[in-house]
Amino acid sequence: MPADAATVTADAPGRTPVVIRLLMLATFVVILNETIMINAIPRLMVDLHVTEQAAQWVSTAFMLTMAAVIPVTGWFLQRVSTRRAYATAMGVFLVGTAIAAAAPVFEVLLLGRVIQAVGTAVMMPLLMTTLMTVVPDSDRGRVMGNVTMAISVAPALGPTVSGLVLQHGSWRILFLLVLPIAGTVTWLGLRRLENVGEPHSSSIDWLSVMLAALGFGGLVYGLTQFAEAGAARSVMVVVGGLAAIGVFVMRQLRLQRADSPLMDLRTLRHATYAKGLILMSVAFMAMMGSMILLPLFLQNLRGLSPLQTGLLVMPGGVAMGLLGPLVGRLFDRFGGRVLVVPGSFGIVAALAGFTQVSMTMPYWQVLGLHMLLMVSLAAVFTPVFTLGLGALPPHLYSHGSSMVATLQQVAAAFGTALAVTVVTMRADQLTTSGVTAGLAQLGGMRLAFQVGAVLAIVVVAVALRLPRRSDQSHDATPETPYDELDELEPAC
Repeated sequence: MPADAATVTADAPGRTPVVIRLLMLATFVVILNETIMINAIPRLMVDLHVTEQAAQWVSTAFMLTMAAVIPVTGWFLQRVSTRRAYATAMGVFLVGTAIAAAAPVFEVLLLGRVIQAVGTAVMMPLLMTTLMTVVPDSDRGRVMGNVTMAISVAPALGPTVSGLVLQHGSWRILFLLVLPIAGTVTWLGLRRLENVGEPHSSSIDWLSVMLAALGFGGLVYGLTQFAEAGAARSVMVVVGGLAAIGVFVMRQLRLQRADSPLMDLRTLRHATYAKGLILMSVAFMAMMGSMILLPLFLQNLRGLSPLQTGLLVMPGGVAMGLLGPLVGRLFDRFGGRVLVVPGSFGIVAALAGFTQVSMTMPYWQVLGLHMLLMVSLAAVFTPVFTLGLGALPPHLYSHGSSMVATLQQVAAAFGTALAVTVVTMRADQLTTSGVTAGLAQLGGMRLAFQVGAVLAIVVVAVALRLPRRSDQSHDATPETPYDELDELEPAC
């Protein structure tokens, strides 16, 4: 789905194109589903007679599949029309949802979640690529803000929705609720969606597909299993994943000579995009680390129920989403730096505040710090998305958006693994020295938030180097380094 021949009907200035609104609605539904099973683990253990480690795979398998499939989406979106990509993604998602709802045993539920993830993996890059194609540069901030609202509110609502449902019914209702909503969204989309751009046929390099699945999938799996499978085993898997990614990169450099890479690494020649990618990955890492630590603190140490926890953290996610349109309009008017720089400092301040968590910290203070973190992330994500993708030439939009989505999955896994590992190691150390289990875990959480605050300083450093606006004509770096790499890399 290249960006050089948009065929959508032009919308009035200041209005979000219909195609974007439809894709945004579909993306909201599939992303909501990503976090909706978080509170269902205890029910799955009882109903399907599985261990906690096995039940966790309903989330792990989803993330793993996303990491393995997303690298292929850049090629896929250039090869098919917008309608076909949409129909494929939502059709696969509906099949997976139906299988999960009717699953008689855990293995079938897991299969349904994997199929759901395949459909979800296509939607986010499809939305971003289409947005960059049909929305003029002067209006991208506002539209990207609307997109941020959808993709931020959905994961925040997931645990709350599941908590409400599980208070009164089976975990199967979670899928039965999603199924008709997703079906209606699919029907509406196929009725009104117009094609964007002209697809062009190209062959797929199956070796690259295999290397991407092994590399990114293995890396995410190793990171998610770090706390459970033991350091030695997980490190071996992570190293294997990194090795496969290394071969994958060399393979793409070779395929770029024929202009047929699975993931076009020439996106990294554009300095603003590369900086934005680093900033997004570290910020996402900090966000996911806090998302895993706060429920542990509120439920394990403060005794709140999953529903109470979901209600406490929901305002931050909703605030992040609702601020998206405002942030987008401010970006269109003033550029990125006026938002990203203060937002990056806000991330550091929020994580620094969480280093003072205690058994007596007032809930309003937890809520305030979480809202500060979410609002700061809102000030960062929308401008950085827009600056980074806007720095690319149109034919690289699909590859750029798939690379962002892939690294988000890796950053989420790394942030989660880092947080859990730091908590575990510090808690064990304190327990050995005679500290009670509760206080030892609290000490581990404080240290994990300290590590997150230190990492967030990278966000500040990169934010200070971002331009006010992206400029394609001046953003590309000289091509000599990549030409030299092409000469040096071995045949794969």
